Amino acid sequence: MHIAVHAQERPNDPAVTMSDGRSLSFRQLDHASLVLANRFHELGLRSGDVIAVLMENRPEYYVATWAAQRMGLYYVPINWHLKADEVAYITADSEAVVMVTSAQHRETAARACAGSRCARTVNVDDADWDIVRAAIASPTTPATQHAPAEGQVMFYSSGTTGKPKGIKRALDGRPFGTSAALDKFLSAFYGIGAQSVYLSPAPLYHAAPLGWTMAIQRAGGAIVCMTQFDALESLRLIQQHRITHAQFVPTMFVRMLKLPTDQRLAFDVSSLKMAVHAAAPCPPDVKRAMFEWWGPIIHEYYGGSEVNGLCAVGPQDWFTHPGTVGKAALGVAHICDDEGNELPVGETGAVYFSGMPAFEYFKDPEKTRSAHNAQGWSTLGDIGHMDADGYVYLTDRKAFMIISGGVNVYPQEVENVLIGHPAVMDVAVIGVPHPELGEEVLAAVQLRDASLASDALKAELIAFCREQIAHFKCPRRVEFDNDLPRLPNGKLLKRLIKTRYTAA
Repeated sequence: MHIAVHAQERPNDPAVTMSDGRSLSFRQLDHASLVLANRFHELGLRSGDVIAVLMENRPEYYVATWAAQRMGLYYVPINWHLKADEVAYITADSEAVVMVTSAQHRETAARACAGSRCARTVNVDDADWDIVRAAIASPTTPATQHAPAEGQVMFYSSGTTGKPKGIKRALDGRPFGTSAALDKFLSAFYGIGAQSVYLSPAPLYHAAPLGWTMAIQRAGGAIVCMTQFDALESLRLIQQHRITHAQFVPTMFVRMLKLPTDQRLAFDVSSLKMAVHAAAPCPPDVKRAMFEWWGPIIHEYYGGSEVNGLCAVGPQDWFTHPGTVGKAALGVAHICDDEGNELPVGETGAVYFSGMPAFEYFKDPEKTRSAHNAQGWSTLGDIGHMDADGYVYLTDRKAFMIISGGVNVYPQEVENVLIGHPAVMDVAVIGVPHPELGEEVLAAVQLRDASLASDALKAELIAFCREQIAHFKCPRRVEFDNDLPRLPNGKLLKRLIKTRYTAA
């Protein structure tokens, strides 16, 4: 299935509705993306060429990505929170020749394209978009349709530990409308189809929000897309649109749970059949609180932008295997040592996957090589173990592991404890240099009420941690921080946090 089929069979059904009410029907989206694809062709783009997309969440985002998808282009979603130089790096590195942008990012787009192969910007708020705007207002099928073959998204890694790298797969010439692995997974595991109404609260430049929403549109489901996440607004939208499926990151759960009880319980969320979380580990206590509130509909999956494999777990399996991210649902999971050799059940090592299409980090053969072992299995650098039933449990990213006094400390375990303290809104645990231990464990804590900050509370948090896990894992230092930097997909920017406190 694909959007052209839905445009014929259910032309007026919504393909996307924004939280502010703007919307596109399947017919409008199909015809507008065809018109834009023809415009790309007029600009000289051919299958295998690259466009960049620098835009806030809005309906036109899908017009751009579907235009690229249906004419065999690579499309690169760019984080609009980045500075102009960072956008310029991705634009140049990806070899994008056209950038689709908006008035909000006009200046950044112009600076990013200057001096690169990106010789043209297409602005959805300018005259550039007039022909597309006309297609939306009065949809008619263009006579010409170029290269109806599947394109590919080319995400850039989020850069939590360094400069982002493009994740590229070879185009395989599949006809437009050919189902991908993600489409089949969403249908088989979550029952997503034409009757689904899916809430997407995160920025579309991230892999899951864009990938899942386009897959759901391909299946004929309706998307409700938030311009930005707000805990109260998300509950209102669930009630208003009778949302059936939604995806969140754990920090969004935390923010919803910490709403005043009367506000939190004022909305009817009974339409929800499934809420899935990913992108960052969810503290078990937070997950249990969501089960108590929403019932046994909370699912979890583990995977990356590389789509080198995926684990998934439903509520019943999580109850019997608490803390797991599930069994492999795409590919085959393995736990390996530092040399890439498979480890026995129960031993901790790097999580690898096999049996999925190959990928490369664009223009970085060394990073590509280091992500694969001799068998060709690939890893994202996450550490974990597998039990005898095949369930995978994550410990942390190898890059975040702290070695204090010769002992490995995994920050996520400590963060899961501290987030349970009633005074804590957010927390990041890092290792900072120590003259005797090599590194000491430091907890940077964002309080729900900054006025509560005190030395007494620091001591209380350390004691709270020591009541629940071994003392050597617990922070020796606690610092209060009013703004812990996170990406909108929930990932902590630990590189920035570590720099902040190492410099201090």
